[in-house]
Amino acid sequence: MATDPVCGMYVDESSSTLTATVENRKYYFCSTTCKLQFEKPERELRGLKYALAVSWPITAVVVVLAYAPHFGLSDYIMLVLASIVQFYSGRRFYAGILDAIRNRSANMDTLIALGTSAAWAYSALVTLFPAVFRGGVYFDTSTIIISLILTGTYMQRIAEARASSAVSALMAMQPKTAYVLRGETPAEVPIEEVKVGDTILVRPGDRIPVDSVVIEGSSSADESMITGESMPVDKKPGDKVIGGTINVSGSLKVRATKVGEDTALSQIIEIVRNAASSKVPIQKLADRISSYFVPLVVALAVLAALLWYIFGGVGTSVAVLIFVSVLIIACPCALGIATPAALLVASGRAAKFGILVKSGESLQAASKVDTVVLDKTGTLTEGKPAVTDIIPLAGYGKADVLAYAASAEINSEHPLGRAVVEEAKKNGMKVKFPKKFSYRQGSGVIAVDSKENKILVGNRDLFSKAEIEAVESKLGELEDGGKTALIVGVNGKIIGLISVADELKNGSREAVKELLDAGLDVWLITGDNREVAAGIAAQLGIKNVMSEAKPGDKMKKIEEMQKSGRVVAMIGDGVNDAPALTKADLGIAIGAGSEVAVQAGGIVLIQNNLHGAVVALRLGRRTMSKIKQNLAWAFGYNAVLIPVAAGALIPFFTTGVYDFLPMLAALAMAFSSVTVVSNSLLLLNFK
Repeated sequence: MATDPVCGMYVDESSSTLTATVENRKYYFCSTTCKLQFEKPERELRGLKYALAVSWPITAVVVVLAYAPHFGLSDYIMLVLASIVQFYSGRRFYAGILDAIRNRSANMDTLIALGTSAAWAYSALVTLFPAVFRGGVYFDTSTIIISLILTGTYMQRIAEARASSAVSALMAMQPKTAYVLRGETPAEVPIEEVKVGDTILVRPGDRIPVDSVVIEGSSSADESMITGESMPVDKKPGDKVIGGTINVSGSLKVRATKVGEDTALSQIIEIVRNAASSKVPIQKLADRISSYFVPLVVALAVLAALLWYIFGGVGTSVAVLIFVSVLIIACPCALGIATPAALLVASGRAAKFGILVKSGESLQAASKVDTVVLDKTGTLTEGKPAVTDIIPLAGYGKADVLAYAASAEINSEHPLGRAVVEEAKKNGMKVKFPKKFSYRQGSGVIAVDSKENKILVGNRDLFSKAEIEAVESKLGELEDGGKTALIVGVNGKIIGLISVADELKNGSREAVKELLDAGLDVWLITGDNREVAAGIAAQLGIKNVMSEAKPGDKMKKIEEMQKSGRVVAMIGDGVNDAPALTKADLGIAIGAGSEVAVQAGGIVLIQNNLHGAVVALRLGRRTMSKIKQNLAWAFGYNAVLIPVAAGALIPFFTTGVYDFLPMLAALAMAFSSVTVVSNSLLLLNFK
C-alpha cells in the first residue's frame, strides 16, 4: 500500500481516487485536504485561516453561554452557533469521510468527524426533543474540539513549511527564463523551451539556467547551494557550469548540455523528495499499526462506551463523552509522520552540505556503520599524479634533472610521464622532443636527445644493480612516504631521482582522524602496490590496509566483513567503485559534481571531499535518534492516553472527569503531530 505524503496514512492504490503526478512520480492521498496541501499548500493554509477565524470567536461565545446562568433560548442559540462551527469550520472532516468511503480506507478525518458529530448530535437531540432525551448539552465540547484541532493543524502546517524549506529553496533556484542566442540576438524564452545545444547568454548576477559548458568568457560561479562550496569557483571556456548556480562576475556564453529533468538541480530535488517519502526498516511496525489504527480505535470507542453504560452504570451523556474522548484523543498521524518528518528535514539539511541521501534506509544504515572502507585514488588522494620531489645527484641541478626527464617522457602516455612533463611546463621549460624514443613495459623509457645524450627514466629494472645500490637508501625514503620514485640516468650515470605521488586531498587527514576518533574500524583497500598503499596509510594513521586489490577483491573483502557481523560503509568513486558501493551496507559516492544521477551508492557527495562522508555518517546517527524519539512519543502517547479516554480515570475521579476530558483530548491530539514535527525540526541545528 502507498503512504499519503502529507499525513502518513496508508492508502490503497487499487481503490484510491485521489492522486497527483509530479515529475513522473505518482502520489496517493487519503483525503482532498491532504491532496490540496500537497499541490497548493498556500491555498490550503488560507482555507485553514478562514476556518479558524470563524471557529474561535463562535467557540468563545458558546463557552460563555454554556457556563453562564441558563435562560430559555440559550440551548437553541448554542445549537445554531455550534452548527456553524461543526459544518463550516469542520467541513474538511466530513469531506475527509467521503474521501475515505471512496478510497475504501479510513483516515484521520473519520475519527474527528465521528467524535465531534456524536457530541453535536446528542446535544442537538437534547435541545430539540427535551421530553425524549434528557441530559446536558455539549456544544462547547464539539466547538472547542474542532477549534483546537484546526489550531494544531495550522501549527503543524507552519512547522512542515520550515521542514521543507530546503526543497523550496532548491526549487526557487531554478530560473524561469533564459536568454537564448538566436543568431547574435539574445531572446528571453521560458526555461521549458531551452534545448540541448542552445547557446545561452548569462549576465553577471544571473542564475545559470541549465547545466552547460562555457564556450566564451570567464567568470566565477557561486555553487554553494548545490555543492556546499563556500567560495566562488572560477570558470573559463571548456568548464562545466551547473544550472541554478549564480554567475558572480563576467558575462558568459554557455552551451546547454542538460535540460529539464536531466539537470543536476532537478535530480537533486528528486533525490531529496524521494528520501523524505521513503521508508526505513524501523518504521515497519508503525506502518502495520497505522493501517489498522482507525477501525481499531472506532471499535474501542464503541466498546468502551457500551461497557461503561451497561456495566459501569454511567448515563447516556457520559457514555457519549467516553466515545467522543477515545475518538478524539487517538492520533494515527503522529505515527504516520514520525519518520517522514525527520527524513524531510534531514535530507534537506544534508543537501545544504552537498550531500544527497537517496533513501531513508541509507540514513538508518549510516547510523549503524562500524566499519569504513576507503578507496585511495580520487577518495583520499587527488587522483592526479604530481611531482613532489626532485633530488639531484652527481653535481647536476634540479632543473637539469627535470629537463632531461621531461624530454624523455614527452612521448609517453603513462600518467607518471605526463606528471613529469606537466611539472616541467609549470616551471616554464620548453620541452624538446627526443630524436629516438622507446618504451620498456613495466620498466620505463629510453630516449636519445638532439645532442645524442642517452636518457633513461624509470624504475630499478632499467638500471644495473651497482647503480641502484648507490641510491637505494634515498629510493627507500621516497617509497616509504607513499611516493613512486623515478630514476633519471644520462649516458650511463644516475643524475637524480624524481618522486611522483597522488597527493592527499585537503581535509583527508582530518576526515580519517574523525572516523578513527568515532571508534570506527577504518580500512584502506586500493589497487596500488604495497609500498604506496602502506605509505598513504601511514600518513593517515590507518592500520588496516589491503593493496593490489581488483574491484572483485574489494567486494569479497566487504562480504567477508559483513559475514563477521560488521556493518560496512564503502566510500569511493560512484562509477568506478560501483560494485563495491552496491555490495556494502552503505555506499557513499564521492565527487559526483553534476553527475548525481549516474552515481551508485545510497549517499552521493557532490563535492570531491571526504569530510562530507563524515558528516553523512554523523547525520545518519542524529536522524535515527530523532526518528526513534518520534516513534516513542507516538506509541507512548496513544498507549497511555487512549486508556485514559476510555475511562481508566473514572474509578479515581468519578465521571466528573468528562466535564473537561474531551477538550483535553482535543488539545493533546492537536499538538501530538506538532510535537513530532517540531522535534524533527531540531535537525535544522545540525552542523
